[in-house]
Amino acid sequence: MAAIETAKPGISRQAIMTGIVTALVGYGSSVTVVVNGLNAVGATTEQAASSLLAMGVTMGITAIVLSLVHRMPISIAWSTPGAALLATTGPIAGGFAAAEGAFAVAGLLVVVAGLWRPIGRLVGAIPASLANALLGGILLNLCLAPFHALADMPLLAFPVILTWLVVGRFARLYALPATAIVALALLGFDVGGAGSHGLAQAGLWPGLVLTPPTLSWGGLVGIAVPLFVVTMASQNVPGLAVLATFGFRPPPRPIFLLTGLASLATAPVGALTVNLAAVTAALCAGPDADPRPERRAAAAVTAGLCYLLLGLLSAAAAALVATAPPLLIEAVAGLALLGAFGASVSAALKDDGDREAALVTFLLTASSLSFFGIGSAFWGLLGGLAVLGLRRLDFGRIGPGS
Repeated sequence: MAAIETAKPGISRQAIMTGIVTALVGYGSSVTVVVNGLNAVGATTEQAASSLLAMGVTMGITAIVLSLVHRMPISIAWSTPGAALLATTGPIAGGFAAAEGAFAVAGLLVVVAGLWRPIGRLVGAIPASLANALLGGILLNLCLAPFHALADMPLLAFPVILTWLVVGRFARLYALPATAIVALALLGFDVGGAGSHGLAQAGLWPGLVLTPPTLSWGGLVGIAVPLFVVTMASQNVPGLAVLATFGFRPPPRPIFLLTGLASLATAPVGALTVNLAAVTAALCAGPDADPRPERRAAAAVTAGLCYLLLGLLSAAAAALVATAPPLLIEAVAGLALLGAFGASVSAALKDDGDREAALVTFLLTASSLSFFGIGSAFWGLLGGLAVLGLRRLDFGRIGPGS
């Protein structure tokens, strides 16, 4: 299909409804992952709410601007794999301020990737098998959480897992939002409604909490670099591929620049990086949004408007997640990430020549290994690259006369 460079503006009811569904699914299916990740690196409930508010506004504005300027359905999302990375990294020296510094550096690296093509090519040069193994290792422990929860708190975990299975059988698109709703409903009845108490304490109106970012070695190497890699490899590159599948080929540079700058600017209020949507991008770019490709941009614009409104729910979302049993929230997050985990592991092990290096990356990343305050994601990628380089080294060329 030829690239769609220009398009006539237009709005259809179908595109508007698709945009609403896209925002609800994107937000509902991963907000627990995001809040869980923020809490893991030291965010308070107020700071997590501030982050959700900032990301809702940022996703909304960037999606609207990019879609209107390029007249294409360019969907923007937060970095769900990045949030999963935070959950596996845990607290770092310097607390949440150091995590914010890492978010800012990751956003800056995305800007550099847009301005300086060698950086983008360097990320692109990381073998897909290792990038997928890195993501799989990050997601493994979260994807085990539903089954740990089933053993530790069966009365809460079983209805959640059953909802995911049953709704997914008949309406896969709504399985994850339904699962989150059931989990939150169960929390309302659990032990006198602890979740409701936390919500009442936190209040309903969100606000931005400014925390000056700081830079730390552990944050830069353990969060910023892996966050940049997973954002590019698991969000931006697949997002462009999804758009191309439906004939839309926007220039990557302005997308990287705008999302990177937005992430850099909102890091002091706790916001994680924003990027191209990968999974939900197909909803707005595909024929379900509108049979006429030139009218599908309205779906992404509508989704952007919905993200702006959903940002107003950030205080309630952060409070409910923060007051819930951590294992149950991790279980909901794990169910939300099972699809991404399966796809990443399958892609990581597909190439026989890279399989050993991919397994090293996967296992090292999943091991929670930490040296010098640097988390396992960095060591997993480094270990996989070392194994791959050793395997590909041509010892026949190395000799006394070389």
